[in-house]
Amino acid sequence: MSDPIRRLVQHLARLPGVGEKTGTRLAFHLVRAPRQQTRELAQALLDLADRIRLCSVCANVTEDDPCATCTDPRRDPEVICVVATPADVGAIDRGGHFRGRYHVLHALLSPLEGIGPDDLRIAELMQRLGPGDGTAPPVREVILATAPSVEGEATAMYLARLIKPLGVTVSRIATGLPVGGELEYTDQATIARALAGRATL
Repeated sequence: MSDPIRRLVQHLARLPGVGEKTGTRLAFHLVRAPRQQTRELAQALLDLADRIRLCSVCANVTEDDPCATCTDPRRDPEVICVVATPADVGAIDRGGHFRGRYHVLHALLSPLEGIGPDDLRIAELMQRLGPGDGTAPPVREVILATAPSVEGEATAMYLARLIKPLGVTVSRIATGLPVGGELEYTDQATIARALAGRATL
């Protein structure tokens, strides 16, 4: 294997879910691809490195600072949805049901991996909730939309303890049975959450 291909495989293998085998397959696909396609991919990667930054308000990835979501006057600035990653913002926004604003933590608390509160963008969130300077309306609700995993639950509980004393309503996204899911094949933890979060009809 030539040096340029070997270097490319090494870089591709570092990507999540790729590994050396898939990295090798992708590298040889690019070798066979038209040169223009390879150049366009390289340019897209350069643009990503040069033009994408974090929004100074919500910490989502953006070209413009502040981002389009934070400057959209149609979004409710009094409701903030806290998520772990920029991908979570995309997942929630795709449905078009949430019209508030976001805050991205960029990780979840995980002592086993050495990820503590200082590694998350919690200080920036608390700054958004603190005493305002009168230029923006106060935040009335924070929605904790972290995953229903051990790390996600720990992060949500930690944030709730910090935020509640500020007099801000703290809510947690519901978890339970997916639409179209079969009870027979659902794990007990999910069933327990669905029962605990039941709604009156």
